[in-house]
Amino acid sequence: MNARIDTPPELHQLSNAHLDALEEEGIFILREVAAAFERPAVLFSGGKDSLVLLKLAEKAFGTGRPPYPLLMIDTGHNFPEVTGFRDRRAQELGAELIVRNVEDSIRRGTVRLARPDESRNVHQSVTLLEAIEEFRFDALVGGARRDEEKARAKERIFSHRDSFGQWQPKDQRPELWTLFNTRLAPGEHFRVFPISNWTEIDVWQYIDREAIALPSIYYTHRREVVERRGLLVPVTPLTPPREGETVVTRDVRFRTVGDITCTCPVPSTAASAADIVVETLAAEVSERGATRMDDKTSDASMEKRKKDGYF
Repeated sequence: MNARIDTPPELHQLSNAHLDALEEEGIFILREVAAAFERPAVLFSGGKDSLVLLKLAEKAFGTGRPPYPLLMIDTGHNFPEVTGFRDRRAQELGAELIVRNVEDSIRRGTVRLARPDESRNVHQSVTLLEAIEEFRFDALVGGARRDEEKARAKERIFSHRDSFGQWQPKDQRPELWTLFNTRLAPGEHFRVFPISNWTEIDVWQYIDREAIALPSIYYTHRREVVERRGLLVPVTPLTPPREGETVVTRDVRFRTVGDITCTCPVPSTAASAADIVVETLAAEVSERGATRMDDKTSDASMEKRKKDGYF
């Protein structure tokens, strides 16, 4: 197991003050969304960041059913531990859970795969835009953070999308003195990111402090993997080993959870949020850089995907 670090009392107080400030900002943003928009929804995957958002929503509006529906775009290739947890958590809260599937977009012909085993992760954009049109959502609240990736660092907290659902970096509106411009033309919408200013460590410290339950695969477990391009690729029916690759069983956990076809675990024996905080402090690579196969290719860059309507 990892060595535990005893935190001095004064540092613990500073950490709590920092988390309190981030929590206060997140609650303020969620209340702004409720006040400014008619049909908002929360993008809810069952992952750690969206579960932090639900905790903030509970504090913003009180326990019980959230004031927004929860929206999940399901590729059909998600980890069952996560989708099962998603359903249970929504049921516990009494929340309205809307699930729209990339598979349905494939049947409609709005998504066309180049090959059957292609990752569906990038195609979520199409299904998401179809859901926005179906329910006429004018704001989608998501758990993206600026520290995750360069394109996300360019994004405002209230991120404007045009009538085609596209993000234009040069058209982002200023957010001086925490004043958010929420004006919309017909057909436009906003993506809102209440934890934009959080880091991966902030998230795990908050999960630890608030005792937020997570899907089991965020913590250490034994899993068959193969080493490929510097990543540990999980061995599944969707991601079988290639010729010449050796399957090994390792102690791993997932830093971020997405489509099975593009999400990799990292070596870890961290069994609690506190253990993960210690591991994260020593990490030299971002969570997406260490775990996402689809971010490794230039033609699928995050900025291009976001311009096309990605989360």
